[in-house]
Amino acid sequence: MAAALATLLGAPLALGAQAAFAGDRVAVTVQHDLSIARPSETISIPWKDVNAALPGAMIQKIAVKDASGRVLPHQVTNIAPQAKDPKNEGIAYGELLFQHSFAAGEKSAGFTIERIDGVAPPFPIKAFARQVPERLDDFAWENDKIAHRTYGPALAAPAPAGVVKEVLVTSGLDIWFKRVDYPIVDRWYNKGHDHYHKDQGEGMDMYNVGKSRGAGGSGVWDGKTLHTGVNYASYKILANGPIRAVFELHYAPWDAGGRQVSEVKRFTVDAGHWLDRIDSTFTTGAGDNAPLTVAIGLNKTPGDKGQEPKIQTVREGKVLLQWVEQKSNDAFGTAVVLPSAEGFAQDALNELIVAKATPGQPLRYYAGGAWSRAGEITSRARWTQVTQDMAARDASPVRVTLARQP
Repeated sequence: MAAALATLLGAPLALGAQAAFAGDRVAVTVQHDLSIARPSETISIPWKDVNAALPGAMIQKIAVKDASGRVLPHQVTNIAPQAKDPKNEGIAYGELLFQHSFAAGEKSAGFTIERIDGVAPPFPIKAFARQVPERLDDFAWENDKIAHRTYGPALAAPAPAGVVKEVLVTSGLDIWFKRVDYPIVDRWYNKGHDHYHKDQGEGMDMYNVGKSRGAGGSGVWDGKTLHTGVNYASYKILANGPIRAVFELHYAPWDAGGRQVSEVKRFTVDAGHWLDRIDSTFTTGAGDNAPLTVAIGLNKTPGDKGQEPKIQTVREGKVLLQWVEQKSNDAFGTAVVLPSAEGFAQDALNELIVAKATPGQPLRYYAGGAWSRAGEITSRARWTQVTQDMAARDASPVRVTLARQP
């Protein structure tokens, strides 16, 4: 997903002189400047601009088509500042989303948005998030490549007298490695806790978090100590597929070396990506507006029990990654891509990548993983390329224009 990755982030829209034109079809051109492939690029167009181009368009009565006329899955989010739309201007919706995989060297692609007479069909869910009361208050999310979870206050609470309950205090991020492209979060939780620690053909939970940052947790770094929050305090789901899931995790204030800091993480989870976009906004005490030094971490010992992991760590530019070869569970990669990175560090538990953050302003990064047994990322070299490409995509967003269809 990628910071200036305008597809994942919301590409800038150029309407030119034709800001409001009527008709039943509008042409969309998407361009970019990179020579690399951009698989599963999420094209984002503000719904108010779709509505201006197709006045009165209804979200369930449009089709998005590629240049060959193939109907593409699409999604309209309701992430918008307006809750109601009394004039039917589209202001109660956020963005129209669809995806295109640019081949290497393909720098432009064309699409149409069209009115249809019938109702657009539901599309397969490829991005999904929810709280999981079946397992205390885990929060889990996934796309067609990878799944994750993190932990809420119920897991952190001490066990009552006479009650056997797991207790874990951490704001680290966990990974569930998948081998299939369909959703597994509900299936795995509904089969009972711990069954997913064995690969039964869909994937497995084999990543170790413990007290570490896991795969992409954050903290405030003072040069020697990483000051971290605890389990998330509350959550908010803003969009939930089929192409993109967006949610927030809110973390209560903690002492970061004498400064009170709280955090809101907004996750943008897009289909077809191994790395989620995370926008972390830190808040400090009244009158405390000095920059924070923030570190994003990867667990130094992420391998599963008894796997005798051989861990290779790469620290290069905007990327911190690991490639972990295991005894019998094959290899996996984890990574953090931090566009504003200023360097690297480590503590007893974590490899860290470091950047400055301004209180009240989001710090954007990408975090995730991939498993060789899924058959797509099978070497450290390939994983390194994926992460470097994400950094490049972040730095060079796509451009989206609308034009009257002849």
